[in-house]
Amino acid sequence: MYDISRVAANGWKDSFTEEDRNSILDAIAEQRYVDFEAGQPTLAQRGAPIGFDENTDPIGREFGEFYSTPRGYHPNSITQFTITGSMSFMNFPLLTHIKSISPRPILFIIGEHAHSRYFSEDAYELAEEPKELYIVPNAGHVDLYDKKDFIPFDRLESFFTENLK
Repeated sequence: MYDISRVAANGWKDSFTEEDRNSILDAIAEQRYVDFEAGQPTLAQRGAPIGFDENTDPIGREFGEFYSTPRGYHPNSITQFTITGSMSFMNFPLLTHIKSISPRPILFIIGEHAHSRYFSEDAYELAEEPKELYIVPNAGHVDLYDKKDFIPFDRLESFFTENLK
């Protein structure tokens, strides 16, 4: 999983200070007026760069290797949000209501080497039983999108068989 609202509100690995957050919210407020005058929203940078190499940051490179190559590219999948759209992510955290999902059974599946692993681990801690955290050995984040040898189909099948009665 990827907790985009957490990253927007708190920064990568919760690195923002309150001053950072307020500065970002001020900039978004200014951008709303710029977008109004332009008659269209401004998009943030692509999360999956087109054109990347060994010097590209590891997260951008991993997403670029999927979304910016024939492996996962589609012209309608621009991997961009509007700049002003991040305000709603910042103000309405997606996991606020996780307790309304659990105590229904929840299966979190993450790659052992996924840069996003901490999102799933933290959500797992917030969830009530029954829950399971399934870690796929040697897998990264996007490996679980399409690499069939990494996707734990047997665990998915047994989870749904056990819990959709």
